[in-house]
Amino acid sequence: MRSLRVEDLTFEVRRSRRRKTLQITVDRGGELILAAPECCPDAALEGFVRDKLFWIYTKLAEKDLLEQPRKRRMVSGEGFPYLGRSYRLLLVGEQDVPLKLERGRFRLRRADAQDGRRCFIRWYKDHARPWLTRRAARFAPRLGVAPPGVRVLDLGYRWGSCSQGGNLNFHWAVILLPPRIVEYVVVHELVHLHEKHHTRAFWTRLERALPDYQERRTWLARRGGAVVGW
Repeated sequence: MRSLRVEDLTFEVRRSRRRKTLQITVDRGGELILAAPECCPDAALEGFVRDKLFWIYTKLAEKDLLEQPRKRRMVSGEGFPYLGRSYRLLLVGEQDVPLKLERGRFRLRRADAQDGRRCFIRWYKDHARPWLTRRAARFAPRLGVAPPGVRVLDLGYRWGSCSQGGNLNFHWAVILLPPRIVEYVVVHELVHLHEKHHTRAFWTRLERALPDYQERRTWLARRGGAVVGW
């Protein structure tokens, strides 16, 4: 195999006897290179790429090859996302907490504007956990699983993960996405409680729970990076 096609991406596959691990490189012109051990199965290559789609699309966006994340400023009138909608920011003089969502606006204390990004991340984390917990509780019985807990963290380039103890971990930025896309991330991780790897059995279980999962996954891969990149 000299090339690999996944979604709308084409990778040049470079195999080597000396290489022990898989590595993806996004070249200057946007060329995608997948370095792999000589005997690595094709299915393992595709699974590795799919696990890294969020990272890949983010890197392509950074190179102006996809829609770039829009930088947001802590000024009145700026829009900030929450569950797929954009809410305007209003700087205020005094209020009981640094940041709140009230009457269709994010209200940020002017004194905290310099540290606004941290305020937003903390607010997103606080609101993501109960929302994700409810969605996990809704879908878990359909899949015959019972995760012991839900945690909201900074997972770098991963939307979600499962701990060895079965806890579900989610990136705080997942709560910025539309609800149906967040549900895909939740169900994806719930399926991992049955199937650790992205095998055919994994995708079959996922499709049974979400028949339109492919559409949701494609949306996330193509547009998720632009939503959270601020």
